[in-house]
Amino acid sequence: MADAIETPVEAPVVAEPREVELVRDSGALVKSKVERGQLYLCVRREAIREALTLLRDHEELQYRLWSECTAVDYSAWSHARDFEERFEVVYNIYSPKFGTRLFVKVGVDDGQAVPSAIPVFAGAEYPEREINDLFGVVFEGNAARPGQRFLLPDDWQGHPLRKEYPLGGEDVNFDQGTRGPAVEDVMMPHAGESFEGKTGSEDVSGR
Repeated sequence: MADAIETPVEAPVVAEPREVELVRDSGALVKSKVERGQLYLCVRREAIREALTLLRDHEELQYRLWSECTAVDYSAWSHARDFEERFEVVYNIYSPKFGTRLFVKVGVDDGQAVPSAIPVFAGAEYPEREINDLFGVVFEGNAARPGQRFLLPDDWQGHPLRKEYPLGGEDVNFDQGTRGPAVEDVMMPHAGESFEGKTGSEDVSGR
C-alpha cells in the first residue's frame, strides 16, 4: 500500500485591519502594531490632522468619539520604541457605530510642533493644553498664551512630567491659608520604594 501523500496546509491569510490599509494609502502611516489586543497606528506628525479626519469620517470606521490624548517622555527609556523623537503624543478615539477603540501616535522633539487636533475634534483643546503645560510639547494652533500656564501657577518654572524634573520640595497648600510639609519633611518608607536619593533628598530640593 502506497504511503499517503500529505498535502501541505497553507497558513490562513489574516486580513489587515481596514484602519491600517486606509491610513497607509493616505501616506500618513509610519507603522502599525497590535499590543494587548489594541490597535496602534503610528503616523507622521505633520499628517496627524488628516489621519484623524479620515478615521472619523470614513463610513467603514466612524471613529467619531474623542476620548483623550496624552503624552509620554521617552528620554530615559532604553528599550525598543516606535519613534526616534523624545516624546510621543497618543490619541485615544472610539467608534460608537462599531464599538472599536483605536490609538494613534505621533513622535515629536523639542523645537517641533504637532498640528492641533481641534479642527477635527473640538474636545482636543484642553488635553493638548495640559500636555503643553506638563511636558512642554507645542501644538500648532493651540499655543499657550504668553505668561500664562494652564494647570500650574503662572510663575511655575519648567514642565513637571519631563523625566529630568526633580521630585519633592514643594509645600502643600491647605484650607484656611495654612501650608503643610513638603514630601521630604514626612518621608515614610513603603513597599516598593523606588525614589531613594531623588524624592526629598538634600541634593534635589535644597531644603
